[in-house]
Amino acid sequence: MAVRDDGAADSGPGSQTSLTELRRLAATDGLTVADEVVQRRPNPDPATYVGSGKVDELAALAESAHADLVIADGELTPGQVRNLEERVGVRVVDRTALILDIFAEHARTSEGRVQVELAQIAYQLPRLRGRGRTMSRVGGGRTAGGAGMGVRGPGEMRLAT
Repeated sequence: MAVRDDGAADSGPGSQTSLTELRRLAATDGLTVADEVVQRRPNPDPATYVGSGKVDELAALAESAHADLVIADGELTPGQVRNLEERVGVRVVDRTALILDIFAEHARTSEGRVQVELAQIAYQLPRLRGRGRTMSRVGGGRTAGGAGMGVRGPGEMRLAT
């Protein structure tokens, strides 16, 4: 999936060069590309990266192709990822997440693995989300087995991790 600005350079997001590179990155990660969806517009939609019509088209395409993943040829905000995942029904990642995953698979030395893991954690930090108690930062009372107030909750432990 990509957004292409007609006035942009031939190597920017949504260009044939960029989409070819994205296909190669997906192949390197062991993924098979089912199809491409490109929308021509001056700027990405702030809520879903692509317009609502393209989101519906993407959802139908993902369902018909039995896709497990949608890859965006550009940087997605955490809100865009969440909105796309809710509407499309499959996991959505952007180019950066795909590249970090490739580096994680190919890191050989312990220092390299640690550096990649640190980069992945730094990338995922603003994208952590949870509902209700799963991301609660306060424990205590009955949830902590009567350990009292001020005990770290599950969200505090997840954010620390």
